[in-house]
Amino acid sequence: MKTYRALVNGEWKTSSSDQFIISYNPYNQEGWARIPQMTEGEISASVQFAYKVFKEWKKTSGLERASLLHRLADLIEENAEHLAIIESKDNGKIINETKNQVMFTARNYRYFAGYADKLVGNLIPLDNKDLLDYTSMEPLGVVALITAWNSPLSLLANKLAPALATGNTVVIKPSEYASVSTLEFGKLIQEAGFPPGVVNIITGDGQTGDTLIRHPLISKVSFTGGAQTARVISRAVSENLIPITLELGGKSPNIIFEDADLEEATVGAIAGIFGASGQTCIAGSRLLVQRTILDEIISGLRRITETIKLGNPLNSSTQMGPVANLAQFNKILQMIESANEEGAELICGGSALEHKDLNGYFIKPTIFYTENPNLTIACEEVFGPVLTVIPFDTEEEAIYLANNTVYGLSAGIWSRDIKRALRMAQNIEAGNVWINTYRTSAIGAPFGGTKQSGYGRERSWHTLYEYTQMKNVMINLSEEKRNPFSIQL
Repeated sequence: MKTYRALVNGEWKTSSSDQFIISYNPYNQEGWARIPQMTEGEISASVQFAYKVFKEWKKTSGLERASLLHRLADLIEENAEHLAIIESKDNGKIINETKNQVMFTARNYRYFAGYADKLVGNLIPLDNKDLLDYTSMEPLGVVALITAWNSPLSLLANKLAPALATGNTVVIKPSEYASVSTLEFGKLIQEAGFPPGVVNIITGDGQTGDTLIRHPLISKVSFTGGAQTARVISRAVSENLIPITLELGGKSPNIIFEDADLEEATVGAIAGIFGASGQTCIAGSRLLVQRTILDEIISGLRRITETIKLGNPLNSSTQMGPVANLAQFNKILQMIESANEEGAELICGGSALEHKDLNGYFIKPTIFYTENPNLTIACEEVFGPVLTVIPFDTEEEAIYLANNTVYGLSAGIWSRDIKRALRMAQNIEAGNVWINTYRTSAIGAPFGGTKQSGYGRERSWHTLYEYTQMKNVMINLSEEKRNPFSIQL
């Protein structure tokens, strides 16, 4: 079992606590890595180092930062296979997807490298021609980046790329359930040539993150994870009155109208929920189907779902891997049991997989049907391979059902009627809407939620404003002497 260290001020350090968290491979339940549990003093030191380095790092030119980010992207691409394998071992996601995500990660750093030397302000025209006014975009300082276990490197890139491009220093805290790929990534940070202390990676349990976000030298927190933890973080950072970005979960509606390409929509629904074993914030876990096509859609869903190949995530022929950890495995099974108890109709799946060759946290891809949209399984985020099918009759009913949730992250619409699709997109309360596709990503498209799915945006140029603050500068050009008791307008 390999023992890892944290990256603090350019050095790999173990913890004086001499305590470690074991990382388990969800495919076989074997412990394969030890992650240090850092102390409060060590966490504080990492922030202090980052703060000290920030004073010099913010003076670097955009061209210098862009060069480092491009070099980092090169290294990610060169080490894509290694990083993908590490991430698949850490969270059970199939290798085909982790490879794609690693390459997408590299693209993220290149995208923001392109903006590093383009952080322009504005010249503001004023009524008083004796005054010259302009704005500039300036970095915030030390930013705490906290990521979830389902896609560590991809989620980190959404935060780290714009944070570095805009001149901030960072302290990263990955999930205790999946820290290894982030620590391996830290080696590439060093190799790319970033100055010591610009990027720091600390590890440990939830208390580690709590200590980090409460540090008085932290200027911003960006968090990806669950709403319960987000509430704790929001209360904590309010004490220091610092900005926060929250990318949280969802109970996303995927809506199929009778005029859709039904074969394409069915495949899209399957990919939207069973990709990554359903462990994505954008999972299309509520499938709203127009009643006139209900039987055909359910038949197609069952046919495809029952052929999904579960297996070793490192095998390229595997279509769905295990869920990421024991806690999530047990939660999903409890949600399935609750659905059965509340009267949802089980279409397929509905249990853990029992197979002589598979000893991991495997759950059969599961589909429920209900006409009651208020069942627990239809309202609460499962974060696993569980789909709930709900019928509707009219466009108005589809809008009501889609918005009948505390979440507002994503939605999908399947229809050949573009006017209808655009009406739906306009009326659905979600930060991201797909039409005739689902779970499709692009670096240039802003990503984020509404309602209890969070606030702030990641990816795209909009994110530059999440990691900068505007400064206004006003210059008096007049030679006239002023009355000290008057206000110049």
